[in-house]
Amino acid sequence: MTLRLKDIQAPIANEMKIFEHKFREAMKSKVFLLDKIMNYIVQRKGKQVRPMFVFLMAGTCGDISEKTYRGASLIELLHTATLVHDDVVDDSDHRRGFFSVNALWKNKIAVLVGDFLLSRGLLLSIDNDDFELLRLVSHAVREMSEGELLQIAKARQLDITEEIYFEIIRQKTASLIASCCAVGAASVNAAPATIQQAQAFGEKVGIAFQIKDDLFDYGTAEIGKPVGIDIKEKKMTLPLIYALNQASWIKKRHIINLIKNQSHKTTKVNEVIDFVKDAGGLDYAVNKMQNYYQAAMTLLQDFKDSPYKTSLQQLVQFTIEREK
Repeated sequence: MTLRLKDIQAPIANEMKIFEHKFREAMKSKVFLLDKIMNYIVQRKGKQVRPMFVFLMAGTCGDISEKTYRGASLIELLHTATLVHDDVVDDSDHRRGFFSVNALWKNKIAVLVGDFLLSRGLLLSIDNDDFELLRLVSHAVREMSEGELLQIAKARQLDITEEIYFEIIRQKTASLIASCCAVGAASVNAAPATIQQAQAFGEKVGIAFQIKDDLFDYGTAEIGKPVGIDIKEKKMTLPLIYALNQASWIKKRHIINLIKNQSHKTTKVNEVIDFVKDAGGLDYAVNKMQNYYQAAMTLLQDFKDSPYKTSLQQLVQFTIEREK
């Protein structure tokens, strides 16, 4: 049976509806242009998987409260800010199939919009004395920035090892999902050890999530992102790293040369994709993803059984089975 987000969301369906209203209120501004852009962002929101992790983990650890709503809003505000800034950094014209903020209003406004979202998140926490939630999320934002810079530094040499790859995705992707789960637990005043376990669970999920995202680059259709986009952007992902490690010195040099100098050519990108598939890179990455999935499930076993916990299990399953 195919998992649907609507079904997974069932135990928190009412909370998610209330959250959408509270989140929109948190984004409001008296500046007309800013409010217009906030409306544009809200109307084009994604699956809202991250707030789901907050609410489901909160329900698993205790009783969902106003603090949980603030925690979920803080996560979304800071996450949205990083997406707006990422589009400027990547010079990207599209986000989730729509024009990005910088494409419609230019880079200067996009940077200021990101700054506004960051400030709204900070004030939401400070005004309500949610310092523990702010600490958890600020830690994630720092990690995300460091991971992005580490990736940029390493991409120039194309010398990313598997160890460095996992450090990059732990910081870039997993740290935010880890903070979602930690914030969920902290918002219901869970014990420090429980918060740490929730955070560790989220980190495993985040790593599995990113490996799944990397695998999309080797698909046969444009799902989520154009096929081969990571190769064109000279990003070293797990399937490619593994394949290069298995190759002879001459073959490795040839493939790296293609990525460095000819990744703008579709035929050359397809050659790299075929090389990775033939070397077993996809199978290796799928196996690693499954290992992290199982590790996350093992950590979740220690939590008390409930509909929230069942949905958490399903949400993790959804993240590694999704089609886009």
